[in-house]
Amino acid sequence: MALELRKLTTTVDEIFTEGGREVTPPKRVVVVAAVIRNPWAGQGFVEDLAPGIDATASDLGALLAPRVMEALGGPLEAFGKAAIVGTDGEIEHGSALIHTLKFGNHFRDAANASTLLPAVEKRGVSGAPFDMPLKHFTDATIRSHHQTVECRVADAPHADEIVIALGGTASGRPQERLASFNAAEK
Repeated sequence: MALELRKLTTTVDEIFTEGGREVTPPKRVVVVAAVIRNPWAGQGFVEDLAPGIDATASDLGALLAPRVMEALGGPLEAFGKAAIVGTDGEIEHGSALIHTLKFGNHFRDAANASTLLPAVEKRGVSGAPFDMPLKHFTDATIRSHHQTVECRVADAPHADEIVIALGGTASGRPQERLASFNAAEK
């Protein structure tokens, strides 16, 4: 059971204005998604997911993390992950691949990050949109970096596939101006 990759997509959004004001420097948000064959597809209920995790998760992290960093073109400040499982799979199949250090440590190491990656997992048909949460890479309580990026891969996942994605940005929300958590509690 090895990683079976059908395609990779990279989306780069650059935001130049927000709220009628210029964003300087422009905010860049990157999402890189891999469309893979579900390693448990066609097997019915699989009790032990560990062999599929071992055969797939680390390779996915090693594939996606450097591509996000390269497309970002600068230091990362916020990140997230996603797993969208085709209709013949279980949400647990996607969770198994992204909720393991074998996957996430590739991104944390590439970005010098220390927090857990926020995630979204769901089942969906080809082209299903998903909202990937992003949080600060070293301190998940930094409010300015709590944000969401909407994503989709037009022709994925097929019923027997999973879309696995990593996303990142080099800044918080454009024009953020909320008080820090401690200041807001006073």
